[in-house]
Amino acid sequence: KVLTARVYDVCKETPLDLAEGMSERFNNTILLKREDLQKVFSFKLRGAYNKIANLTAEEKQR
Repeated sequence: KVLTARVYDVCKETPLDLAEGMSERFNNTILLKREDLQKVFSFKLRGAYNKIANLTAEEKQR
């Protein structure tokens, strides 16, 4: 269900990058999700899109 969400019409899949320094410091594998690579350079794109997509017709008119 998540992978077929409407938000994927406007978002692109972004990679997970290894954070080497943090991984070494905490002796664990730390991965960073690169939402900053979205076309609008925003990690908030998904939330904003979902909010707008779920507005009623009346709310969209405002």
